[in-house]
Amino acid sequence: MARPWRARSWGTLAGLRARPDKFGGVSVDLAELRRPLRLERAAFGRWLRGAVARWREEGHVAVWLRVPILQSRFVAAAASQGFAFHHAEQGSSTLTLWLGEGPSRLPGYATHQLGVAGAVLDESTGKVLVVQDRNRTINAWKFPGGLSNPGEDIDTAVREVFEETGIKSEFKSILSVRQQHEHPGAFGKSDMYIVCRLEPSSFDISFCQQECLRCEWMALDEVARTKQATPITSNIAKLLLYGYREGFDKIDITMREFPAVYPGLFYKLYHRELPESYRNIT
Repeated sequence: MARPWRARSWGTLAGLRARPDKFGGVSVDLAELRRPLRLERAAFGRWLRGAVARWREEGHVAVWLRVPILQSRFVAAAASQGFAFHHAEQGSSTLTLWLGEGPSRLPGYATHQLGVAGAVLDESTGKVLVVQDRNRTINAWKFPGGLSNPGEDIDTAVREVFEETGIKSEFKSILSVRQQHEHPGAFGKSDMYIVCRLEPSSFDISFCQQECLRCEWMALDEVARTKQATPITSNIAKLLLYGYREGFDKIDITMREFPAVYPGLFYKLYHRELPESYRNIT
């Protein structure tokens, strides 16, 4: 039988490397342990105590400790030394310890979820695509949509619309942004809900029976007037009707893509359309 490890000093755990970051912190990932099953919790606690003392002497201001889910037995040892949970993902949790002066200045984890919806307007008929959710207590008309997945852009509204209704469309602009805090549907966190203007490229509805109770093309002015729509749907329908009649340039928030300061990455900037003469100012 292999003997368990009994680490005696801060530097004797095989495989672990402390990686400094540009903000003065240091990161340790327990997934790098070569034989985690042989490491006793008490031994890990002694190692961590010595390591933290060393990092404090070196002037580091924080420690980030990533713990894979199968090594969660080490969390209690870290918590006893002042570590606290920062966030958790499917297969791991991350704990932090502030070593600097004063209150912790570490950034919090993401506290928002992003929902998107598509106002799909058929300009040839003046009708807009609306649905009623199957799992709601009040069957009000709304624009199809849902939560964006990690790594998706705002124009993922195109995907959500297709999955719910079978209608293919193209992103044209952002119409509105709603912000709501302590959202019951977001585990009490904050919720951002963005409604996009989409242009349809197909028109035959084949809606998802699991998500939708009804789906139809409805006259835009009817959506703007009906009492059977959600408040945000009614307000956006009025905005969309204004753009339909007076010009979408009066309501659209358009998108442009730019290279980010990080090599190989890009970002999307959303704003009102800028005249060409201003866009090319140098």
